[in-house]
Amino acid sequence: MTVQTTRRGFLAGGLAAGAALVVGFTPKGALAAGHGGAEINPFVKVDADGTLTVVLKHFEMGQGTTTGLTTLVAEEMDADWDAVAIEFAPADDSKYANLFFGGQGTGGSTAIANSFMQYRQAGAAARAVLVAAAAKQWGVAESDITLEKGMLKSGDKTGHYGEFAAAAAEMTPPAEPVLKDASAFNLIGDARLPRKDSAAKTDGTATFAIDVRLPDMVYAVLLRSPKFGGKLTSFDASAAADIQGFVDARAIANGAGVAVYGTSTWAAISARDAITAEWDFSAAETRSTPDIEAEHIALLDTPTYEARPGATLADSTAALEGAAQVVEADFLLPHLAHAPMEPLNCTIEATENGVRVHDGCQFPTLTRPFVAGTLGLDPSQVEIVTVYAGGSFGRRANTVSDYHVEAALVFDALGRERPVKLVWTREDDLAGGFYRPMAAHRAKIGIDGDGNITGWDHRVAAQPIFKGTPFEAVIVHDGVDHGSVEGIADTPYNIPAFSVGLSDWTSPMPVLWWRSVGHSHTAFVKESLIDMAATAAGRDPIEFRLSLLGDDTNADHKRLRGVLELVAEKSGWGGDLPEGRGRGVAVHKSFNTYVAEVIEVSTNDGAVKIEKVTCAVDCGVAVNPDVIKAQMEGGVGYALGHVMRNQITMTDGVVDQANFPDYEPLRIYDIGSIDVHLVPSTEAPTGVGEPGVPPAGPALANAIAAATGTRVTKLPMWENGIEFA
Repeated sequence: MTVQTTRRGFLAGGLAAGAALVVGFTPKGALAAGHGGAEINPFVKVDADGTLTVVLKHFEMGQGTTTGLTTLVAEEMDADWDAVAIEFAPADDSKYANLFFGGQGTGGSTAIANSFMQYRQAGAAARAVLVAAAAKQWGVAESDITLEKGMLKSGDKTGHYGEFAAAAAEMTPPAEPVLKDASAFNLIGDARLPRKDSAAKTDGTATFAIDVRLPDMVYAVLLRSPKFGGKLTSFDASAAADIQGFVDARAIANGAGVAVYGTSTWAAISARDAITAEWDFSAAETRSTPDIEAEHIALLDTPTYEARPGATLADSTAALEGAAQVVEADFLLPHLAHAPMEPLNCTIEATENGVRVHDGCQFPTLTRPFVAGTLGLDPSQVEIVTVYAGGSFGRRANTVSDYHVEAALVFDALGRERPVKLVWTREDDLAGGFYRPMAAHRAKIGIDGDGNITGWDHRVAAQPIFKGTPFEAVIVHDGVDHGSVEGIADTPYNIPAFSVGLSDWTSPMPVLWWRSVGHSHTAFVKESLIDMAATAAGRDPIEFRLSLLGDDTNADHKRLRGVLELVAEKSGWGGDLPEGRGRGVAVHKSFNTYVAEVIEVSTNDGAVKIEKVTCAVDCGVAVNPDVIKAQMEGGVGYALGHVMRNQITMTDGVVDQANFPDYEPLRIYDIGSIDVHLVPSTEAPTGVGEPGVPPAGPALANAIAAATGTRVTKLPMWENGIEFA
């Protein structure tokens, strides 16, 4: 079997294409009256007072993209950072498409990677026409003009951007604007650069989706089926009439539930609690988690697909037969919710021509046709207003726009006259589906008498996430959903006779990508197994990994070796530890970024305490070092909270978890220091929003094994024998 294009290969190919991109900019006239400035190109606006506004095609959900994209433009324009403003782009994939996967979308840790050249070229093109306009007005040569902190100078003549913006907007920019040499960077790579969203988020002026308030707006919540796939048959809202602020309750058109309206979220929630409903569960999910786990494990016996090019199950079976010893284990990783701090919500209002949607969503140009189709409109009649989102981790990147469709149905059911804000409560969010799929893994690793791997039989069972999505043609080939096996089927390790089998599990339960997608489970299993093999072979875990990377010039090997060697140095690997302490290591490539992590734990009275995390990352050019470090820290925390104690379980098809007491995020006191070290690089920037996640879980598992001798193969850890201090 040959995998034509994998997710990894698709993104890598897109990166190469993006690095060679030359953006063509057509002249733009002055902006509409009231703005007071000019649109130099789709990404750059200049006000009459000299304020530079960078138009952001990627939205902000806490990952720092606003700062990153702005840095790229401001660098090429020699802007005054304090005089640079930002605004989110409208939904328009003819101008603002993601260059890696098409459509306007923020996801896959691609924002900076796909925009690096594009935004630099936008800034360089704007600089070129501003200089040309100044040269014409002053009657000097363009080469005589210098630019510093938003001021153009030539001899005794000076002027800011705004004085030349109108004229510059009418000029044709160069086809290939000249970019700065990296040696001349002032902003790119500056770790002290303040984030562009920090001030507004600190003083409360930043508008998140939950903050949107419109005249005559009503609030709505949805009474949904308690089981995935259930359909509404009837409801009784008579008891809700006594709830203060209750407006109405109506069935929505797709049979998914009852829209409950109120003058506040509390009124709507209280009224919903008073409503009773009957459901048809004939097509619903009714299984319980123990049954689902057993089904996943059973699928490992006979994989449906062979997912790793160049090796078959027969190859690995033959290699294992001649091994001196065989390491084998089953792993089980649970369903996980995204649990963003700001629950899902969306506001829709009628306009003269159609509707306006206020939301912080990751795929606005996918949302538009879904809302239009739900309301019987043309997509051009749907305006998307992008605002900040309080986290996502993949949940707001749904290719079926589930909560936007719900909002449209709720808006429609009330007659489309009043603005409606649909709000998901925390309980709705945890019980509402679109989870990281459960995954079962089984592996057998052969080791020879010299402590080297001779073969590896690996099997995965999981519910596919890319089948049935717009990405299917790229990521699913010969039945293999690469999202289920990425990180294991394409591992850079030099391992002979390494086969990967895959089976799909099916359910009405909706699943979705989750921060780091398939890497979130494949890395845990792969890096745990590597440690188990190293122990069986009597070899040091880092030395063992380095031996699997070889000494050749393969780029993956070189960069993985680089982060491993750096994290070993910075963590004090190999140094003495007090009794009851242990260190664990893991290294992984995801989203074209290389991350190694070492976690040190202590044990007191049998309880595990995370004392220190050391992280080394190679993500190419570090546009904003402090943002990168924050993303690594956040990824580590997000991963550890989930592997330590979180899961989504069901009883007879009903989700057991309701709120944070049942699905507790990592607390600041749960972990000691996190030290992040960046590998200096001149390579093109790669993703940082997700790559910190995959190595954290296995590094913790390996540290616990080193300290206690206990190997964790089922998550979450606290439900499977590990107590945390």
